[in-house]
Amino acid sequence: MPLNERSKDILAFIRRFQREKGFPPTIREIGAAFGIASTNGVRYYLNRLEAEGEIHRSGKISRGIGVELDPADGNGSAPGVIPILGRVAAGEPILAEQSLEGELEPTTMFGDTKSLFALKVRGDSMIDAGIHDGDYVIVRKQDRAEPGAMVVAIIENEATVKFYRPRSSYIELEPANEKYEPIVVAPGTPFGIAGVVRGVIRTVGR
Repeated sequence: MPLNERSKDILAFIRRFQREKGFPPTIREIGAAFGIASTNGVRYYLNRLEAEGEIHRSGKISRGIGVELDPADGNGSAPGVIPILGRVAAGEPILAEQSLEGELEPTTMFGDTKSLFALKVRGDSMIDAGIHDGDYVIVRKQDRAEPGAMVVAIIENEATVKFYRPRSSYIELEPANEKYEPIVVAPGTPFGIAGVVRGVIRTVGR
């Protein structure tokens, strides 16, 4: 029998809980998360998930739900998760390095995440655009952009986030801080666009 939406939601909750905390939720924690007062009500959904092979259970321990975390596109992230691939300069360009530093899960904000990735910003050259040192920019992977778009640009294997301003004979990468001059990309300079910035996420108290 195909899983209904409630079963799918509970499965997603179990996976998220396991991924974030390192251990599975109890039946009571699942019930509290979904407003199911009866433990038998939670067991009904767990029985369906177990019958479909989505989970396995041990009745002898309170956290006896086992679940596999699905990989996504070879980066080890679960479906609907945006991988943090490294850091990007918002001042002088720095070496573009790609390494999985964690995950973000703002699927309700950005919808389909298959072509999205996140970068942690270092520097203050985009501060007047609301992007601060330590923020995460959410980037849609693409190699072209409209003039004026905020992009992650790659210059000679270095990455920076700036406004994209193509000119007749060169490319200008414009900061959003009057302390910084635009970066001029001369003809023949190795240049590419890694993606277009779709949003920014900031934590407080860091």
